[in-house]
Amino acid sequence: MAEVCAMNVLLENWDTPFGLPPFARIRDEDFAPAFDAALAAARERIGAISAGEAQDFAGVIEALELAERELDQVAGVFYNLAGAESNEAREALQRELAPKLSAFSSEVTNNKGLFAKIEALWQARADLGLTAEQLRVLELYRQMFVRSGAGLGGAAAARLTAVKSRLASLGTSFSQNLLADERSWFMELAEDDLEGLPGFVIEAARAAGAERGLGPVVTLSRSLIVPFLQFSPRRGLRQKAWEAWGQRGANGGVTDNRGIAAETLALREERAKLLGYADFAHFKLEPEMAKTPGAVRDLLMRVWAPARKKALADGQVLEAMLHADGIQGPLEPWDWRYYSEKRRLADHDLDEAVIKPYLSLDAMLAAMFGCATRLFGLEFRELDGPFYHPDVRGWEVTRDGRHIAVFLGDYFARGSKRSGAWCSAIRSQRRLGGDQRPIVVNVCNFAKGDPCLLSYDDARTLFHEFGHALHQMLSDVTYGFISGTSVARDFVELPSQLYEHWLEVPEVLEEYARHYQTGEAMPADLRDRLLGASTFDQGFATVEFLASALVDLEFHSGPAPQDPMQKQAEVLAAIGLPHAIPMRHATPQFAHVFSGDGYSSGYYSYMWSEVMDADAFAAFEETGNAFDPEMAAKLERFILSAGGSEDPEQLYLKFRGAMPGVEALLKGRGLLEPV
Repeated sequence: MAEVCAMNVLLENWDTPFGLPPFARIRDEDFAPAFDAALAAARERIGAISAGEAQDFAGVIEALELAERELDQVAGVFYNLAGAESNEAREALQRELAPKLSAFSSEVTNNKGLFAKIEALWQARADLGLTAEQLRVLELYRQMFVRSGAGLGGAAAARLTAVKSRLASLGTSFSQNLLADERSWFMELAEDDLEGLPGFVIEAARAAGAERGLGPVVTLSRSLIVPFLQFSPRRGLRQKAWEAWGQRGANGGVTDNRGIAAETLALREERAKLLGYADFAHFKLEPEMAKTPGAVRDLLMRVWAPARKKALADGQVLEAMLHADGIQGPLEPWDWRYYSEKRRLADHDLDEAVIKPYLSLDAMLAAMFGCATRLFGLEFRELDGPFYHPDVRGWEVTRDGRHIAVFLGDYFARGSKRSGAWCSAIRSQRRLGGDQRPIVVNVCNFAKGDPCLLSYDDARTLFHEFGHALHQMLSDVTYGFISGTSVARDFVELPSQLYEHWLEVPEVLEEYARHYQTGEAMPADLRDRLLGASTFDQGFATVEFLASALVDLEFHSGPAPQDPMQKQAEVLAAIGLPHAIPMRHATPQFAHVFSGDGYSSGYYSYMWSEVMDADAFAAFEETGNAFDPEMAAKLERFILSAGGSEDPEQLYLKFRGAMPGVEALLKGRGLLEPV
């Protein structure tokens, strides 16, 4: 191991500021041997734990916590690059690593000697003098082993290992196929096709074309295609763009994801049944706050009825606008955003082209950081690179002069980056083995401009991902296993969705929403109209989300469908999805569900967390101060710093005193029926 460390930068103890990866020295060819060496070191340590004499918590659980430290270091760099700065070499290695890492995971959880030691600790837990945090870590380790098949033997254990390996490979292929489709498609625009588009859309289209040596183009980057659908009066072009967006992963050929989805669902069902569950949904939801598919379905259908009613009423208004333009026939999916934007201008006097100059990326970053300073006393000092791409920016995060974390922001769309927005950690917080401070990354796909101007939805995304980052950066636990966002899937979105609310605080917009050219504050009447329209088009937004969440749930409830596209159609017909509103994520591009297990049977989590985030922000509002210091301290203590150290419901009860009902969510989305 020492010889490999001397030769491979990925295995060094990095003598860099804050222990940041030395990105400029890392080559793609370093990764494969680094993974091999890291896996070998982890196997050696875990074998020693299993075969050794140690039977106590420190000798088993704490030793396991540190057994994969080189693997954590290498993987923390590689998988961040694989998502945000992909290339052919990294994609090939991803495909190679998926079954290899899955096999290693199965090897660990199938280790009978190791599981026997964990089970013995669990049975004797009352007599071990463990702290509450240690008891929680022991409980979660045992749960992980049991749910990974530690209790199986013989053919069943071997089959489960093979199933998990194949699922890992399928998830990687799904992601790469989707990225390939998004990267390859574009639609050239003639100068006449730019008619009606605001300047920021034209600028983004020209920039996207320049990258390809062309004139202006529309790509499948959400930050470009969505405003094109909002503003282009060329209905035929809107249709062409929308159909390309909807066909990602379903174009036939090697990048088609429909077969991958079918095989994935079948293997998930088999996995659940090998472990003794009725279906995958029951297996997946058991450790979550929701616990059962029935509880998830109840929440989603409680919101579905008022959301669908609102969407149908809105659709009638938009269809009348379509007909008034002399176009006969029904409102189509490529029409909704265009006429909704015209309606927003008419009803609320809101024009995105007028709003965006006040929402530059730099201004919204200042707002995002400023709220964290007022709430939690955090300070942000920008760092010099180099980081892994010239667009990436970095900040040291401190409090009272003490180093807390490094935060990296990677905000602009590019062909090497998968779509969407996410938060990841190159290194997570823990105290075991020394005070390890986190390196956290937010990745977005905003259209690059000079300057970059955000829509209000973009600004919400910025705040959302930073809420996840705060969950990572303020983590204060001993064990990495429960650090930061290592919590129940339907709890993890609480910090992110809660942080969005501070963007809606009038004094925040008053201070930070300033015109990028003049420095003037957003006019008060514009700010008030913007905030007053917060529930505008929520029928559409809620319906498109719920359609995806319900399809995900039904995919995994009962027998796996042989034809997922047929099952999708059946579910949507049963709930009465309006014709002009598609699923937010149709099956062939539903990366949340098919790129890995993360949100499988779990896409509902955003709404489950929203029930809590609406109630949690109400706790601040009830004090009369959105930055109430006492409430902010409780939020940090019981939510942001606690990680997975306690059951999430207990953490929320300590913060708020009671679990909320769905009414706050319905009110926040403007879907609560008047009494």
